[in-house]
Amino acid sequence: MTIEQQFPPHAETADYATLAARFRPIFTRIADTALAREASRSLPYEPIRWLKEAGFGAVRVPRELGGGGASLVQLVQLLIELATADSNIPQALRGHFAFVEDRLNAHANSPQQHWFERFVAGELVGNAWTEVGSVKLGEVITRVSRQGERWVVNGTKYYSTGSIFADWIDLYAQREDTGEDVIAVTRARQPGVTLEDDWNGFGQRTTGSGTTTFVDAEVSEQNILPFSTRFKYQTAFYQLVLLAVLVGTGQAALADVSAQVRRRSRVYSHGNAPIASADAQVLQVVGKASAQLYAAQATALRAALPAQSAYEAHLQGNTEQEKAANVAAELESAQGQVVIAQLVLSVTSDLFNALGASSTSNALQLDRHWRNARTASLHNPLIYKERIIGDWEVNGTEPPYVWQIGKGTHATN
Repeated sequence: MTIEQQFPPHAETADYATLAARFRPIFTRIADTALAREASRSLPYEPIRWLKEAGFGAVRVPRELGGGGASLVQLVQLLIELATADSNIPQALRGHFAFVEDRLNAHANSPQQHWFERFVAGELVGNAWTEVGSVKLGEVITRVSRQGERWVVNGTKYYSTGSIFADWIDLYAQREDTGEDVIAVTRARQPGVTLEDDWNGFGQRTTGSGTTTFVDAEVSEQNILPFSTRFKYQTAFYQLVLLAVLVGTGQAALADVSAQVRRRSRVYSHGNAPIASADAQVLQVVGKASAQLYAAQATALRAALPAQSAYEAHLQGNTEQEKAANVAAELESAQGQVVIAQLVLSVTSDLFNALGASSTSNALQLDRHWRNARTASLHNPLIYKERIIGDWEVNGTEPPYVWQIGKGTHATN
């Protein structure tokens, strides 16, 4: 199920139908092979190659620079369609699109053509931000330092989603000389970089969210960027990608269960019809799920509008409007997270009510939808988002824009 929706002119930079038509044949190919990847836990190297070759990584790059010219709302809509095919893949590309967004914002102050050319050529950027080991809250162990005439990175990261598929890695570190927090962008395929597929979660198992180790990995000085210059709606952006992942997961579950109901021949003696596809209560289960996903998708697309406004205000140099849009982007992505997570978790669980016990067969892998949704919903804990939203509503407290994780001050191990 795809909602074709018209958006206000300020959020529209490309024709969505034309844009989506480029990629839908690839989405179909990805969907056709998704179940086999899930069953064997095979990483989607080939599907990501298809997307690279089609220019999917450059959909946000302006058309005059060779990209797709998509707005943020349109990007979220495309990611929902991709997530419906395989929810692991848009999450694997989350770090890439965040770095693209950062370069788009940086373009307001300095030329970024070299990065845009790379994106248009199909190069992807992975993610390596989360520290591992005995790390206190807010502490950064990964270091960027000078060795003679070159700069190198040393450290270990986990949750490095998508890096195993990428050409570059966007990592969070500290400069050894100044202690400044920076983003270092290193080549993924070089001596000193080790990528592991050791993510062991029960859902989103093929996102490549494993460990990345850097041992004297070289980084160009021009690719050491102050973290303070990072685009301000970044946490909202990361959440928007997860909203797309959740909605697409629900859409895939609905499609799978609807297909099972259509072909189901066995019925219950205490049911309502001689075939499942005519049973009023079964149809009610499916219809409710469809309505819930309609609301979830509409919410995700609406939540992307303030981030688009923040981007446009930044390009225009309107600092007052940009500030207000950044607050709205953070709050609305959080509101969307709270609502969409509940809707999709309900859908991916309750849809089993439309089928019999045979629907739990491992061959069908229908449980993957709930597992994937549950896993995606656990990023950026909901309970804290609900508190932050409430604090804004009651006290006008501005939401935080950067979050970190690590040991608390009283942790003993």
